[in-house]
Amino acid sequence: MSTSVKFGARQAMFSRRKRTNAIALTLSLAAMGFGLFWLAWILWETLRLGLGGIALATFTQSTPPPNDAGGLANAIFGSLTMVGVATLVGTPIGILAGIYLVEYNARGWLASATRFVSDILLSAPSIVIGLFIFEVMVVRMGSFSGWAGAMALALIVIPVVIRTTENMLKLVPPGLREAAYALGAPKWKVILAITLRAARAGVITGVLLAVARIAGETAPLLFTALSNQFWSADLASPMASLPVVIFQFAMSPYENWQHLAWAGVFLITLAVLGLNILARVMTRNK
Repeated sequence: MSTSVKFGARQAMFSRRKRTNAIALTLSLAAMGFGLFWLAWILWETLRLGLGGIALATFTQSTPPPNDAGGLANAIFGSLTMVGVATLVGTPIGILAGIYLVEYNARGWLASATRFVSDILLSAPSIVIGLFIFEVMVVRMGSFSGWAGAMALALIVIPVVIRTTENMLKLVPPGLREAAYALGAPKWKVILAITLRAARAGVITGVLLAVARIAGETAPLLFTALSNQFWSADLASPMASLPVVIFQFAMSPYENWQHLAWAGVFLITLAVLGLNILARVMTRNK
């Protein structure tokens, strides 16, 4: 009798666990489907409305006045320029800081302070970073500029690269370092030839994800680079960018501006999607 009671209790517990598992699985699938539904809708609307604004003039002409023909050439150039400068500035700083945190001073007070500041920058709203650069650079220089926009974007790149580099270097087996030291290699040589090379795929992925993040930032550029309706390669003057042009044109009552805004959304979505796919492809076997 006692054995049958225990068996019945086990069966009841097993059935209860199966029901709980089925409910949790159903809720998880429903949440995933809910998210995928909105993602698919956004991508479809972007594709449907964005392709209609893509033409040769989109890449060869500057932003037009209302109810006139034109394109996004100056905005595309401005975005590429500021994102490129921000990547060139932020990537070396982020990689060097990540190397320092893992290889030189993992538990010191400076490493703790660096991680703390990096985490704050990583979670800080981009508009706060834009306002900071506005006060530090724009006010002192007396005008908006592409340099200020690039520096604001660089402050967003740095913490992403720091965190990725640190995490990737921690995954490198200690035996690789020890073997190199046993052969008499100096520390800088071990870092460059062994540690960093072993983690290069993850580090590059972090850089690509950082670029994908800043490619669509609008708020920092509104406070720093502002915009420019004309073609300008001068980083010391206001410079157009795709996110700001989209922000301005999408809210306008002019149909040609709205078409160009959707074309810009399509281009940014395509670029960000391409960078994320590239990051996945580079690390699929790692």
